[in-house]
Amino acid sequence: MMKSFKNQSVKYILVALLSFLIGGWCFAGLLADQVADRPDSNVAQASLPGSRSVADIVETVGPAVVYIEATGSRSMDRTDMLFYGFRIPPTPYTATGTGFVIDANGYILTNQHVIDGASSIKVTVQGKETPYTATVVGSDYDLDLAVLKIEANNLQTIPMGDSDLMRPGDTVIAIGNPLGLDHSVTTGVVSAKGRPITVGNRNYKNLIQTDAAINSGNSGGPLINLQGQVIAINTAVSATGQNIGFAIPINTAKSILQELMTTGKVVRPYLGISMVDVTAEVAEQLQLSRDTRGVAIAYVVPGSPAAQAGVKAYDVLVSIDGKAVEKASAVQEYIQSQKVGQTVQLGILRSGRNMTIAVTLREKP
Repeated sequence: MMKSFKNQSVKYILVALLSFLIGGWCFAGLLADQVADRPDSNVAQASLPGSRSVADIVETVGPAVVYIEATGSRSMDRTDMLFYGFRIPPTPYTATGTGFVIDANGYILTNQHVIDGASSIKVTVQGKETPYTATVVGSDYDLDLAVLKIEANNLQTIPMGDSDLMRPGDTVIAIGNPLGLDHSVTTGVVSAKGRPITVGNRNYKNLIQTDAAINSGNSGGPLINLQGQVIAINTAVSATGQNIGFAIPINTAKSILQELMTTGKVVRPYLGISMVDVTAEVAEQLQLSRDTRGVAIAYVVPGSPAAQAGVKAYDVLVSIDGKAVEKASAVQEYIQSQKVGQTVQLGILRSGRNMTIAVTLREKP
């Protein structure tokens, strides 16, 4: 019975990958509080009350949008390697994308996937003939965000808005470099909020969905409200549908910018397990009672905090720190709310016996 449960987990991964390949999603190609709050003569002014015309906004903030060209080599992700059954050597690539200036001294925000694996990054600023060489100040794979630095000053910047205030139906403006066509402008509305999607082995949460046209090369560009403020970072688009794009809320970026700027990365706590929700089918395969609620542990990473504490594959996680859990997503969110070095108490059901295992969280590798 255990073997069939494990195979089911692999099949689920493959099916998810297949849906991505055939018709899923594809990439659209200083400190937060300091940038958002301090006065700056170079900030594209959004202090005017109320809304402005799209043309006026684009004219004001457009110079802060930059063209990014990254070259390097990339390996296929783990899911791709699992699907094809063998490791494919890194292959050379050139990627183009978009970014926007968040600090007049040359700091730029973009998507991590735009510069992932890059050995050379060139940034072209509107009005400048020669591209700048950029360095990566910090990046985060999980949130798909990166901060770049170019040696320039007195650059135009875009103020950051509050993405929490956006509502479905609000008008938005996308500025980017789709298919290499720099500073292309499209408009649309916020179609929905809080969307989760999966692209390859990246799991996005809480994205803003928009019908503003987004194409390859728009990745990392700003999604702007009618006050001329960035409210999201354009990131992905449906590979089969039309006018279905997704953007990372700017408040998500604000929450980690300080950490990216000071440490170059986001430090996250780590358990080291793969999980699936206990459905009726999973309960039957694990020979659990029908009323069992929890999360089945499909895999424990060797050497991880969970492994060292004695957690095993096919254990059922029923609680964390005394709080009942029924969804793998809830477990992930709870762990992310903790700090490295903290100890969590896992309520485990193993072979019909309840136990508690203490796990000390370490930094995610």
